[in-house]
Amino acid sequence: MRSKKFLQAEQAALVWDVPGLMAGVDEAGRGPLAGPVVAAAVILDELKPIKGLADSKQLTARRREKLYDEIRAKALCCSIAQASVEEIDRLNILQATMLAMQRAVQGLRLKPAKVLVDGNRLPALDVLAEAIVSGDALVPAISAASILAKVTRDRLLDELHQQHPAYGFDRHKGYGTAEHLRALQTHGALAEHRRSFAPVARALASPPDKAPT
Repeated sequence: MRSKKFLQAEQAALVWDVPGLMAGVDEAGRGPLAGPVVAAAVILDELKPIKGLADSKQLTARRREKLYDEIRAKALCCSIAQASVEEIDRLNILQATMLAMQRAVQGLRLKPAKVLVDGNRLPALDVLAEAIVSGDALVPAISAASILAKVTRDRLLDELHQQHPAYGFDRHKGYGTAEHLRALQTHGALAEHRRSFAPVARALASPPDKAPT
């Protein structure tokens, strides 16, 4: 019987070159003070290349929207998932991010042989996986996932802006900008705000000047 150490070494060697489908995974929304964290998983079709894939943060909003449609049309399959504000506050943002990534992979119509994840941490998966730092700029499938996640989350925040225009979600997308912090101080926190994040906790500790809009 092979030793546990040998089996681990054998598995590690296999990670680098596995035949079969490969999925890229990335997230959007770890840093903001409001809204869910969104993750996407994408398996690209080698026969339908997509030009211009890059880290979503390096693309204009208009370019991301165009690529979003192209990815959805040309990818073999893709999946978008999220972890809620309640899960972020209960689990912490790192664990909620891992949960969203796990859900995205599980939602793929086709099962990948290997998953490449942006960053330096891996969610719990039942397939071989590898974390790649700056993967959203290096691996096309991760770039595609970053675009799907970013566009999806931005759209959610645009919808939140329609409900609560005083907070400016259409501009800052939930990040802790000076504008957002002023709105928190003036109007208080919404249900969509992450209570476990310090700026939101501070806003809750001091009464708002008036009720939320």
